[in-house]
Amino acid sequence: MNATLIWILVALVAIGLYLSWTAGRLDRLHARIDAARAALDAQLLRRASVAQELATAGVLDPAASIVLYEAAHAARQAEEEHREIAESELSQALRAVFAETQQVEGVREAPGGEETVRELAEAVRRVPMARRFHNDAVRAARALRRHRKVRWFRLAGHAPFPMAFEMDDEAPAALVERVS
Repeated sequence: MNATLIWILVALVAIGLYLSWTAGRLDRLHARIDAARAALDAQLLRRASVAQELATAGVLDPAASIVLYEAAHAARQAEEEHREIAESELSQALRAVFAETQQVEGVREAPGGEETVRELAEAVRRVPMARRFHNDAVRAARALRRHRKVRWFRLAGHAPFPMAFEMDDEAPAALVERVS
């Protein structure tokens, strides 16, 4: 009787430790998602800020300036539920404005244009990486949250179900190839 009680106690302690470890892992994944989302937000803000600065610099033709400014402004001011669409529209506006290498060369020839083109190209390149890191963390957390033990024992607590950030983040070819 004593041995059975000890084995049951050992099994319960082992299960408790395993569940505690799983809950800690899930908590670390949620923290990783938060950090990745903050990095993604910073990169998106940087891209929109540089695009908005470029649109108001007077180096682009008026139509391109208006398109780029409005898309960048909308991306910066978008509420969370409309953010993916606004960021996708900024990507489309950047591709439309920098569809040809002449536009990139025109910006480069302006005073301070070389630095602006480099900064915009870096921002445009970093957005897909930041989005990929965020979505990878979301995918890992979702996979763990789908396990029965996590659902049955409510190891996720009250944390919201993680959502991926889906947007069009294709870079303008003329911008990226000229800077590379």
